[in-house]
Amino acid sequence: MTDIPDVLILGGGSGGYAAAFRAAQLGKTVTLIEEDKVGGTCLHRGCIPTKALLHAAEVADTVAHASKVGIGAELTKVDVAGIHAYKNSVVDRLYRGLQGLVKAHRVDIVNGTGRYVGGRSVEVGGTTFTGRSLVLATGSAARTLPGVDRGGRVLTSDEALELPTLPERVVVLGGGVIGVEFASVWTSLGAQVTIVEALPRLIATEDEWSSKQLTRALKKRGVTVRTDARCEAVTQQADGVTVALAGGDLLEADVVLVSVGRGPRTSGNGFAEGGIELDERGFVRVDGALRTSQDGVYAVGDIVAGPQLAHRGFAHGIHVAEVIAGRDRVLAEDSSIPRVAYCNPEVASVGLTEAQAREKYGEVSTVVYDLAGNGKSQILGTGGGIKVVRAQKDSGPVVGIHMVGERVGELIGEAQLTVGWGAYPDDVAALVHAHPTQSEALGEAHMALAGLPLHSHG
Repeated sequence: MTDIPDVLILGGGSGGYAAAFRAAQLGKTVTLIEEDKVGGTCLHRGCIPTKALLHAAEVADTVAHASKVGIGAELTKVDVAGIHAYKNSVVDRLYRGLQGLVKAHRVDIVNGTGRYVGGRSVEVGGTTFTGRSLVLATGSAARTLPGVDRGGRVLTSDEALELPTLPERVVVLGGGVIGVEFASVWTSLGAQVTIVEALPRLIATEDEWSSKQLTRALKKRGVTVRTDARCEAVTQQADGVTVALAGGDLLEADVVLVSVGRGPRTSGNGFAEGGIELDERGFVRVDGALRTSQDGVYAVGDIVAGPQLAHRGFAHGIHVAEVIAGRDRVLAEDSSIPRVAYCNPEVASVGLTEAQAREKYGEVSTVVYDLAGNGKSQILGTGGGIKVVRAQKDSGPVVGIHMVGERVGELIGEAQLTVGWGAYPDDVAALVHAHPTQSEALGEAHMALAGLPLHSHG
């Protein structure tokens, strides 16, 4: 192990290990401090295991509706232990691959809980490690509600991923991405689910059109959606749990999932004491290159205010490694980072919502293409649509794309290129999309916005 590595990294999640690998590729010596397993929340307790559960739920939906396409199959059993075995096998394979990459890049690993002690130094179990540059990548942790203690029948996403049995009734507190994804899983597996959201709509950071589409689809699937509803108390009994809402309503359930977002892991690890400036919500203050208030110290991923997404963490880690190596880099704006909620139906977006675009540009123009007109979507049996937002009414580029429907997350790559490169509707309308694919719906939406609709009844 190098005494003073070129790059010292605290935290081995998405942002941390991306910084480690890219720095090593650029010829830097790297030491990575991780208290658990490299891969962090995303690989072990977040993105990957959650999406494995969602795939199992998708299979259950397919079997349950097999008769609609002439296949004689019935959903007779949900083997929760088998689902967990499948989920864990996916995580294990990816973890083994990641461990191989750590060795291939010759990244030194220090196992233990690190505490920032000022400068570019971190203390682990009585030993101080110092780097020529330091990257803080400590990630995030599940938040809870005031007065609601986790444990027993009150779960966060961490416990929900390991729940050994399928509950019959679930109350989900919080209608953000985590909440709607778990609600989707449990609904597909046969549970009765109620989502309680304090704000006026689900997935409130997304375009209002997307929220309405998702809410309508979830209700059609049997999910009860309570918006503008605040939880006042959660009381556990031996055989259940009761959620008291403002106004006096009581909801009975087997378990409650608290999914009210994630907070940055910046307290209790020496950041403020060591001179790292934090904002009022506990996020690390950074400049446009992700430099903190301390010389030679950078912060990446969920501890930097903005969308808490694994791919944003990857991008941050790569950016910081290249800045440390002396390369010129421009950090992508948060609005250009694609977002996907992997519920059923999926919600995917990139760029500005219509409201944000109107605030920034004044006049805008929009079009919604209904997936009912798309052949592949009809084959899949999905509803939903694609909404495209254009700046400056009929003269500007595309600044936002919002999609709701089964598998629309797979379309986000083209949507990101369109928004990221500032394409005009005419540019995308001129492209040839394979038939029959859902990507045709993107083409049709841009054709309509360019004034050249083909499959349109308007």
